[in-house]
Parts: sequence; structure tokens; C-alpha cells
Amino acid sequence: MKKHKKLKLQAGLPPGTLQYVGEAKNSSVRITVIDYDPENIEERHIEDIREVYDYKEKSSVTWINIDGIHDVQIVKTLGMYYNLHPLLQEDIVDTEQRPKVDFFEDNIFVVLHMLSYHPERRRVVEEQVSLVLGENYLLSFQEDKEGDVFGSIRQRLHSKTRGKIRNTGSAYLFYLLIDTIVDNYFVVLDSVAENLENLEEEIIRQNAPRDPTRDLYNMKRQLTMVRKAVRPMRDIVTQLIREEAKFLESDNFYLRDLYDHVVQVSDNTDSYIDVVSNLLDLYLSIIGHKTNDVMKVLTIFSTIFMPLTFIVGVYGMNFEHMPELHAQNGYFVVWGVMIVISILTYIFFKRKKWL
Repeated sequence: MKKHKKLKLQAGLPPGTLQYVGEAKNSSVRITVIDYDPENIEERHIEDIREVYDYKEKSSVTWINIDGIHDVQIVKTLGMYYNLHPLLQEDIVDTEQRPKVDFFEDNIFVVLHMLSYHPERRRVVEEQVSLVLGENYLLSFQEDKEGDVFGSIRQRLHSKTRGKIRNTGSAYLFYLLIDTIVDNYFVVLDSVAENLENLEEEIIRQNAPRDPTRDLYNMKRQLTMVRKAVRPMRDIVTQLIREEAKFLESDNFYLRDLYDHVVQVSDNTDSYIDVVSNLLDLYLSIIGHKTNDVMKVLTIFSTIFMPLTFIVGVYGMNFEHMPELHAQNGYFVVWGVMIVISILTYIFFKRKKWL
């Protein structure tokens, strides 16, 4: 796997200093603006961040999406246009932030972890998404432009039916983005669970093509990543419900539904982690049982051959005067005794059900 150079935060900088923390990138930043009201919608890609200023004074809802946060100047310019707190801007360009929510006078700031599953690599990929909700605007910041889970929302915005999303404010769009990220957690969990079920079947049938220990640990690591993204969401949604923010007063019912989804994802994740741990214990138990079977067979053979080895050892001693050494049928007698002992030992083990 190709490793990317990661830029770390320099110690000693004053609070609010914009310094990108994350994988080093040279790609250009993609800026998309969707401006809409019940009657009209406009979507465009802009090259110069200063063009977003034209939308600031509009009464319509403006969604500005930034794909790529490594260009801190773009974040700084948006911060100036929309009066974003310096600490908020600092958190946007730090990709190692824990999911959280902060309330400011003019906006609400949320950091989330968007997850996607790559089936060809069988791994979960994590990307930080930051959302800034203000009156009639929503800013979203993503790490890169490989894609997101918001395609369905864009389709609904462009739908000719002009549903609720076109007739409500930026708070509803804010809720939809968070809800879509949470719903995608279910998709990721389903993909991991499918692989887990296949592996479980192989282990139970004891026909795994290879040692599944590495796969189990890999799944546990991926599920831990999901849990790390989901668990803080409980606190985030709870704070959004309890905080009397002027942008969210009419959306509490949606947030309560979102909280139920978060709890469900969290519970499912914990359950799958328990399944992985139980499967690992089961596999180790099966391996231990197989080892015990092998040791039992070896012990039985050793027990059978022990008296035979003793007899052969006695008559193999290099003494000249031994009573049976010159017996006419001594060789055949010894063989007969050894065969009888072997048969009796086998019968004994069979009756004890050790064989």
C-alpha cells in the first residue's frame, strides 16, 4: 500500500493559527456552490473563492462545498466572508479532529467522520467532514474530491418535484447531510457484516482456506474505526437537540430521529465487535481442540509402543548369557507377546472410548 506523507501540527503556535494537518496533497481544490429557493436553483463550480461573496447577501439558501482543505487560504477567505471564528477555521484544516459540535453567535460548527467501504480492498476508509451552519447558508469542507455520500441530496435539490428540501432553510439541509453520513454507516456496517458472516461460516464448517486470525483482527480494527466515528455522534446530536440554537428550533423532531439512528448504529457496531471477539475465541478453541486430538493420537501410539520398546530394549542388551537368547523359537515368542500386548492395549483404549 502506498504511504502518504502526513503533515503534523507544529507545537507552540498561537491558537487560531491556520496550519493544515493531514496527508500532503498537491491537487487543486474543488469549490461547488448550490444556491436555491422554492422556484430556482443554480449549481456551479468556481475557480476563485472570492466569487462566493456574490451569494452572501442573497435571501436564498447557499450551500458551498469545498473538496480539499489543504489550501488554508481558501478557508481563511471563507472565514472572513462568513465571520468564522479563528478556532473554528483552525479545526477545519486539522484532519485529526474528534467528532464534535461547537456553537457560536452566528453559526454552528460540526466535525464528522464520513466512512466508505472499498470492497476490492475490504477496508473502511475514513474522511473528515466539517459543516458550518448559518442563516441561509451551509459550508461543507471535505478532505479531497474522490467523492462523497451526498449525491442523493444533490439529486433531490435538482428534482422537478421541488420537495421539502427546496422549501425549507439551511437547517434542514444541515440535518440531511448529517443524516446521510449516519445512514451510510449502516451501509458500511452491512458490507463488513457480510464478510464477517462468510468468515463465520468458514470457521464453523472448519474449511477456512487460510488462517482467519488476520482477517478477524482486520475486521475488528475496521469496526473500531466505525465505533470511533459513531460514539461521539450521540453527544453531538444530544447537544443539537438541547441547545436552543436559532437555526434549529423547527428541526428538533428530525434530530430526535437522527439520534435514534445513531444509537442503532452504535449498538450494531458493538454487537459486531462482540461477534468478532467470539469468532476469534471460537477459532482458537477449534485449533486447540484439533491440537488436543493430535496429541491424543500421539499419546495413544506412544502408550502402545512403550511396552514394546521395553521388551525390545531388554532383549537388545549386549549380554552373552541371557536365558531366552538361544531359545529355538524365542524370536517368534517375542513377536507374539508384543502383538498380544498391542491388541490388549488397543481394546482397552477402545472400551474407554479414547479412540
